[in-house]
Amino acid sequence: MPDNSFDVVSQVEMPEVSNAIQQALKEITTRFDLKDSHSTIEFNEKDKKITLASKDEFKLKALIEILGQKLVKRKVPLKALTYGPIIPATGQSVRQEATLQQGIPIEKAREVVKAIKDGKL
Repeated sequence: MPDNSFDVVSQVEMPEVSNAIQQALKEITTRFDLKDSHSTIEFNEKDKKITLASKDEFKLKALIEILGQKLVKRKVPLKALTYGPIIPATGQSVRQEATLQQGIPIEKAREVVKAIKDGKL
């Protein structure tokens, strides 16, 4: 009798993230409302962190929205991003970090296994 099992894989394609960031940077340079905002997006592939910086909080929100649109077009799930707090930087500029989560955290995995076992399927 075959044993029923399944594997859950939750991985983010790093080249797709990198391409989405490049597209977002191109759009930032051409958008009228973000031209002189000194907005940047930096991607640290080793640490799986994206750093967004802009002149003020309103422009930072626009930056996050543009990045989200580009990630969705490239089929990267937005739930894989965990945004940190908005940090004031030099002058009036602000910065925010987003961390890419690979896989399922151990606590969540334990909850899923417990729910499946309790379901007695």
